[in-house]
Amino acid sequence: MKRRQFMTYGMAALSASALSPGILLAESTRKANQGRFASVLEPRMDGDVKEFLLYVDFHEQELAPGMRIHTLAFNGQVPGPELRVNIGDKVRVRFENRTELNHTIHWHGMYVPWRMDGVPYVTQMPVMPGQTFTYEFEAKPYGTHFYHCHWGTLLHMQAGMYGSLIVEDPDDPVRKRFPYQREFTLVYSAHDVNFLRAELNTMLERMKERRYLMAKGRFDSERFALFDTKEDLQKAIEGGYQPPYVTNRRTMAELPRPNWFTVNGASYPSTPNLYIKSGENIRVRLVNAGTEEHYLHLHGHDFHLVCNDGIPLEQPQSMNTVRLSPGKTNDIIIEGTNRGIWTFHDHDTRRVTNNGLYPGGNLLALVYEDLPPEERMVKGMGHDQMKKMSMLPKVALDE
Repeated sequence: MKRRQFMTYGMAALSASALSPGILLAESTRKANQGRFASVLEPRMDGDVKEFLLYVDFHEQELAPGMRIHTLAFNGQVPGPELRVNIGDKVRVRFENRTELNHTIHWHGMYVPWRMDGVPYVTQMPVMPGQTFTYEFEAKPYGTHFYHCHWGTLLHMQAGMYGSLIVEDPDDPVRKRFPYQREFTLVYSAHDVNFLRAELNTMLERMKERRYLMAKGRFDSERFALFDTKEDLQKAIEGGYQPPYVTNRRTMAELPRPNWFTVNGASYPSTPNLYIKSGENIRVRLVNAGTEEHYLHLHGHDFHLVCNDGIPLEQPQSMNTVRLSPGKTNDIIIEGTNRGIWTFHDHDTRRVTNNGLYPGGNLLALVYEDLPPEERMVKGMGHDQMKKMSMLPKVALDE
């Protein structure tokens, strides 16, 4: 694809096969569901250091059947690969920039040395096209964290540059209190696909111009909007310079208005399922890498909030709706006490839409693997209709 120009993607007509419901308890369905969670990136050992390679490039992402957009992505996936380390591990991340834009990586919630914090022009210079930067830190504190680009943050994060970072403890305090057999990571985000397309095109053109000027030795602070101090900026304004945020240079607010809401890079009906069995505990790690606030509600159960921003709670709280603000991580334990197929969704239902159409967005299901087939039969329908629609759930695109 041409990196300098992003194409407009719209909704395509869905085929009948795309509407056919999968059998949630089939082995093939459960195996396919694993692909709806970020893969775990295995490190290379260099002595006692765990070394990871992260690169960013352009990527085509399917939000839902028939809806594809161009994004930025770590290692060719949205979200980026999950990094899992033990508390105290020595970590080295080699970051390669394979795009024509600037980037950095910020390790959200981590106690890294300040030079490793990934804030451009504050802790480091941006990683320019074709460049590599190496981050090194000790893995702490314990818990659920994430990483994301901190250059052009409003754009690059909703463009897909985020991923989960899990710091484990062999003496896990959560497992001690709530023995769990499985865990799942859900990374939430929100996207204005029109803003995304327009801003990426604009940024690519601007970077093309800046790289040309730099190659010609024609760096200009005003053209690059880069000053050593606030006083230098003030002097430039007194000399006639107009900052890029003044109204005669930027007449509209042009802030994104998200119209797609994703879990692990996809919207319903492509969102992942959470599988559980009667009597089993599962741990669900919730990460908000987007700009919207979510109120995540589970039907048929209360769950236990056990970690806030990775920090284990001394007094876990029981609830059925948890608030997940931008930049937050929460860990919950779900106990398999009420067999069935249950909805887990944002109770602000504006986030449960695809381009304004309900249902969509961050709607997914908690599925009991030991649910007998007879309990999934459609109730309250005539015999002929039962033959045609014998099992639940169905894929509904417009209620």
